[in-house]
Amino acid sequence: MNDSATAEGQTSTKLFTIGFAGKSAEKFFETLRSAGIRRLVDVRLNNVSQLAGFAKKRDLEYFLRAIAGIEYVHDVELAPTKDILDGYKKKRVGWDEYERRFLELMGSRRPDERLQPTELDHACLLCSEPTPERCHRRLVAEYLKSHWGNIEIQHL
Repeated sequence: MNDSATAEGQTSTKLFTIGFAGKSAEKFFETLRSAGIRRLVDVRLNNVSQLAGFAKKRDLEYFLRAIAGIEYVHDVELAPTKDILDGYKKKRVGWDEYERRFLELMGSRRPDERLQPTELDHACLLCSEPTPERCHRRLVAEYLKSHWGNIEIQHL
């Protein structure tokens, strides 16, 4: 049985997440390559910030392809709205309220109907947060798992 087969014989989708903050370019790209990532799905609302360094959209798209042969996709439908994000970043709402609002947004956007599990097999959701605990990339992965079921999530 291969590493993506379940006990019932069905294959599971392996979905990864990663944040780039606090990582060198070498560490970031080697981590993706070592994990066997095929597609990086950028779930940031703003992917052109000067603070992003090597993770700015055009640079990232080039580096992923040139260094590791990884496809780049930017999907703002998996990002919070500016209002939701600003409320949390400016400390007007706490994490619990941010999570509630974001999951409500996912429920209205229904990415589980727009996307297919095969599109995200060996894909990696990207955001800037260094760890997944308080990042919407984790919420997206868990939302998809709750709707599709057969997803193995790994945070890089």
